[in-house]
Amino acid sequence: MAKANWREIGVGLVLPLALIALWQVAANLGWVNQNVLPSPLEVVRKWIAYLLPLQERLPETSWWRWALSGELIVDSLGSMYRVLVGFAVGAGLALPLGLAMGANKHVYAWCNPLVQLLRPIPPIAYIPLSILWFGLGNPPAVFLIALGAFFPVLMNTIAGVRQVDSIYLRAARNLGANRRTMFMRVILPAAVPYILTGMRIGIGTAFIVVIVSEMIAVNSGLGFRILEAREYFWSAKIIAGMITIGLWGLAIDLAMNRLNNHLLRWHRGLES
Repeated sequence: MAKANWREIGVGLVLPLALIALWQVAANLGWVNQNVLPSPLEVVRKWIAYLLPLQERLPETSWWRWALSGELIVDSLGSMYRVLVGFAVGAGLALPLGLAMGANKHVYAWCNPLVQLLRPIPPIAYIPLSILWFGLGNPPAVFLIALGAFFPVLMNTIAGVRQVDSIYLRAARNLGANRRTMFMRVILPAAVPYILTGMRIGIGTAFIVVIVSEMIAVNSGLGFRILEAREYFWSAKIIAGMITIGLWGLAIDLAMNRLNNHLLRWHRGLES
């Protein structure tokens, strides 16, 4: 199994490494403007410089000054804090509402028109209102991220509950299960794959929204640093920030995939 995993990783690295090599060759031959698209080596150099300690950027009274002095580390932690808090708020509100709408036709009839009205509105459209309501800083960013994570979790939860196989429901009724037992032992476990898929989509959406929100309403984080680099035409730093976002997103997606596989062992077993 371990050899298969390493082989899969190796195959997945072939295309990215080939593209990086082509990019470096194009930069060395002068096919691209280094100011517009710096070489991979220049991006790596800037990424390392971005990671180095810059204690003078932090207030004297900040405890982070001694614990976390790297600009990249501080920015990454700021962005991750907003993503996790916003995702927790959005998913925490969407999950019970989705379960209620999926399990109860009356709740669905009452809430679905409003949900379908609000769902197409992108979180970015709420930026002016979020600043008016919450000011600047973390609150508007968390609000926008929560909106971005809310609807994927909600819609997948509703779909998961409403698409439970009727055979399971009839079997539970024949065995004398009451409504609470049927919901906890049949409907909820059957909906878990959908719920986890919604959470995986929601955390990806949260990453998109946090970068936009940091460019508008926050003066820290990876999105803010990319916008700052754009103002000074630091192309290498922009790409370094983008790569950092991609690495964080990859790490979280792998963690979510591991969690899915762990929680759905029974489901995988039935399929095999």
